[in-house]
Amino acid sequence: MRIAVLGLGEAGSIYASDLAGTGEVVTAVDPNAGEIPRGVVRAATIADAVDGADLVLSLVGAGAAEHVLDDALPAMTTTAIFADLNTAAPAAERAWGARAAARGVGFADVGVLAPVPRKRLATPLIVSGDRGERLVEMLTQLGIPATLVGGEAGDASGLRMLRSVFMKGLAALVFETAEAADHVGAREWALEQVAAELGTGGEALVERMLTGTARHAVRREAEMQDVQKLLETYGARHPMTDSTIDWLQTIANRTPHESS
Repeated sequence: MRIAVLGLGEAGSIYASDLAGTGEVVTAVDPNAGEIPRGVVRAATIADAVDGADLVLSLVGAGAAEHVLDDALPAMTTTAIFADLNTAAPAAERAWGARAAARGVGFADVGVLAPVPRKRLATPLIVSGDRGERLVEMLTQLGIPATLVGGEAGDASGLRMLRSVFMKGLAALVFETAEAADHVGAREWALEQVAAELGTGGEALVERMLTGTARHAVRREAEMQDVQKLLETYGARHPMTDSTIDWLQTIANRTPHESS
């Protein structure tokens, strides 16, 4: 299988490296990347990267996702699938799916359900879109667990955002607990209590929430603002999401030393 990876950030580099390690032909492009993973072919442009690819994985961040899609589509064949793994609103995913369909290119909206560095290719994915069923088959062949959750682009994104209400909200609550405990010198004790309630692996999960939220606060704030808008379209109340956004803004505005 020929695979193109667009974006070599944290997640993109892992997918490119691990897929190349399984023997797949992987081409990648990212103008901001220094070294690329071993076994991965660097492409000069997006069009070069996707030329002849059976599967295109877009991991460039929601802000660049539309631009990258527009650059990729003209160079893709009608048998290829463009899989958007970026965190974008359901309405955006539907619009991008329609844009791909107009060119005869398959499109799939893919929700990533855990931090990729933790499980790498074993990270569970949910998939929707006009080629969703075919994409699940391809991902399964590559050893990537994927579940079809709908036939329309945006279905997977919507479910992932509902999950974020809890996961990002829980991380904000961990931060609030830790900072409140700091005032009485009980941070370690308080986080031990939280970890115990989370069950097996709770201590590692708390640490990931603290470090991951600090590292990715800006991106997660933008994601939760999209979640807030989605909940408003449902007519659902969202005071916890509002508070999560407030926490993420606070964390993002700190210096790296303060937020680590």
